[in-house]
Amino acid sequence: MKIGYELSMQQSQRLVMTPELRQALKILQLPVAELREYLEEQLLQNPVLELKEDGGEDSASDQPSGEEQDRERVDNEEWAEFFHDGRDLGMSAGRVASRREQEPGFESFYTQAPTLQEHLLAQLQLAGLEETRRRVAEFLIGSLDDHGSLTVDLAEVAGRLSVDAEVVEQALRAVQGFDPPGVGARSLQECLLLQWESLGYTNPLGPALIREHLGDLAEGRITRIAAALGVSPLEIQEAVDLLKTLDPKPGRRFGHPLDVRYVVPDVLVERVGTEYVIIANDAPIPRLGVSPQYRQLLHTTDGETRKFLESKLHSALWFLKSIEQRRLTLYRVMDSIVKRQRAFFDRGVRHLKPMTLREVAEMIGMHESTVSRAVAGKYAQTPQGVFELRFFFSRGVEGQPGTGVSAESIKRIMRDLVEQENPREPLSDQALAGRLSERGIPISRRTVAKYREEIGLAPSTRRKRYG
Repeated sequence: MKIGYELSMQQSQRLVMTPELRQALKILQLPVAELREYLEEQLLQNPVLELKEDGGEDSASDQPSGEEQDRERVDNEEWAEFFHDGRDLGMSAGRVASRREQEPGFESFYTQAPTLQEHLLAQLQLAGLEETRRRVAEFLIGSLDDHGSLTVDLAEVAGRLSVDAEVVEQALRAVQGFDPPGVGARSLQECLLLQWESLGYTNPLGPALIREHLGDLAEGRITRIAAALGVSPLEIQEAVDLLKTLDPKPGRRFGHPLDVRYVVPDVLVERVGTEYVIIANDAPIPRLGVSPQYRQLLHTTDGETRKFLESKLHSALWFLKSIEQRRLTLYRVMDSIVKRQRAFFDRGVRHLKPMTLREVAEMIGMHESTVSRAVAGKYAQTPQGVFELRFFFSRGVEGQPGTGVSAESIKRIMRDLVEQENPREPLSDQALAGRLSERGIPISRRTVAKYREEIGLAPSTRRKRYG
């Protein structure tokens, strides 16, 4: 047996994740709001990049001539004199000046909604509590969570503030009497009982349901509760209707304005006549370009400085190319969605068809992972509303021969069927499956139960009404 060494050459193809390719994939995956922040970071890191005005660079031919500049200056002076004396408002210049001095600025009208703590502290100032109780009540208000529930133990509060437990109890009762009703509660039962008392409900079954039967109420066991309390199911139903008006989280309507998150669509779809026009939303993204000063500097330097400029210039050009590639990819993906889901754009969610990422990838000649990155976390503004791009990709079931029905369409149909059902005889999951089958959508009872839970519909036993 002979063993030796041998050198050979062969060709093979493989994908190497270069830094430029990683950057391009990251840009493709970023939503428009995050892309803006990423662009601002690149502006700080790469001196070759610069912001460009919307109008672009003015050429010499676009500049007005000397005679046109003089004429424009005279016109501006005449208009300034006209508006200065207030003749456009039908009053004298003196009255205009005095009115401007008296009118408050825009800042005087700007305000923001108070937080829960601010709302309660304002009521505490008017409560007239003596100093010790007021100090304890202020501490308790600061210990509430965003839902208005108390998050500390009263014994701990008494020890930390060096006061009697009775003083803490009195301060808590004072806080629980503030608006909104139910604030300062230590449990769900206490929160609901405080609201029940504050709203003045007189139904005698309410407190008993809150104290002893919340678990059964959550499961819709109306008949079991009626048997335990010795009353009719209709009486329990009437008390439950009152309970549903209570808020288990009374503090949640007092949120900070900065907690609001707005959706910025990455793609706009507008209907023009019988066709749909797709527009990539580039408005929030600043326009970038390569600085001409650095381009000129590249021809007048050498050595390490030239290498540095060449690397930064190459990085800037690749960065700009990646942004444009992102825009084109988004356009192609959205165009394929519009073509596939034309019925949805014309008539709404009930006509949404099943569609997968692979189908779109084959339509536009890209890899499925690229399409997945293109739709991740992005939204489209359409004539039917604002939807996440992932919304259009859902599996479904085969409907009538040659057609398919998406899961979202089935859920919408199920919701319509439940809204139209007889509340005294609600549709079971098997009955819903039968109704869908009558519409040409063969679906099993287990799938109906799954979709029902996903859209937040209670089972038939909990939807049943007794009166």
